[in-house]
Amino acid sequence: MSTSTPIPSPRFEFTIHATDGKARLGTIAMRRGEIRTPAFMPVGTAATVKAMKPADVRASGADILLGNTYHLMLRPGAERVHRLGGLHKFMGWGRPILTDSGGYQVMSLSELTKRSEEGVAFKSHLDGSKHLLSPERSMEIQRLLGSDIVMAFDELVPTTSTREVQAAAMERSMRWARRSRAGFDAGGVHAQNAALFGIQQGALDEGFRKASADALLDIGFDGYAVGGLAVGEGQEAMFGVLDYAPAQLDTAKPRYLMGVGKPDDIVGAVERGIDMFDCVLPTRSGRTGQAFTRTGPINIRNARFAEDQGPLDPNCGCPSCATWSRAYLHHLVRAGEILGAMLMTEHNLWFYQQLMADLRDAIGAGRLSDFADDFRRHYHGKEFA
Repeated sequence: MSTSTPIPSPRFEFTIHATDGKARLGTIAMRRGEIRTPAFMPVGTAATVKAMKPADVRASGADILLGNTYHLMLRPGAERVHRLGGLHKFMGWGRPILTDSGGYQVMSLSELTKRSEEGVAFKSHLDGSKHLLSPERSMEIQRLLGSDIVMAFDELVPTTSTREVQAAAMERSMRWARRSRAGFDAGGVHAQNAALFGIQQGALDEGFRKASADALLDIGFDGYAVGGLAVGEGQEAMFGVLDYAPAQLDTAKPRYLMGVGKPDDIVGAVERGIDMFDCVLPTRSGRTGQAFTRTGPINIRNARFAEDQGPLDPNCGCPSCATWSRAYLHHLVRAGEILGAMLMTEHNLWFYQQLMADLRDAIGAGRLSDFADDFRRHYHGKEFA
């Protein structure tokens, strides 16, 4: 009988298995499981991926979910989630969870926000109660939730802001990043088991991005996010930043593009060296009747689907496409039936996860460029240069 001691799971270990141009095929190993990269993280804003059971999210191919600090701190409350055993137990998801810092939601959803060096004071969009979210409080909330990948607290400003405003926000975000690092490291056992990502800011300015990256590298993080994009600047401008921003960060660490995005956004970002993504688009679109397919998105509410007996997407192997017709989904969505939102969301999550699997396969085989061009040609219905 073997008496060897089991090898403990790593806290956080990123391995790059193959590269193709700037794209990387990798694995993040953590104590709650491995994350295959490039990875798409379904968004579980309020401790749930809307209209989906956790087991069904996992069945779609998801290795990791995203939870939201802002929403969970307001309802049901981070302290309550902690008393109930942490976010994983609370929602029934045993694999890794990344939590965002709450900064974006504070600035986009809250009323009467007041920013200072200390943090952001705001009124809840739910009941008007007053709160202060600081780097230290953000780290505390994410620790109480039991997050596996914690995001540093940062300040986001629109890309249309003046250069002075952009520079000031980036510099403050870097000071907050250092405070986030200190707050995370003071977290005891949680800090020993979890990872912390820094967030690069700087809007569309290459110099600001470089200064931000240098500050983050000086502090040191387990991974790095490219923040401040997908906020209305458009795909061309976003890709312009991604042409240089990932290379400014540590090439040995994962790179996470926050809040992205549409399928063709993801393909283009993978080509530019991004490893991790999250977006509400597949779930939100599913609830409103939009389905993603390899030949582009379709609106199942349209009358032309009322008697269409074909599957939602003939090229999809998800349970929804294998079982129900476009006509039935059209009926459910038009009637406002909950099952319609469930089945449409399930399909969209499968679509996104299959896209990620195909991207990983293409990188591993050294044919990413051909795959990406073919994907765009079919998705947009035309040739791309």
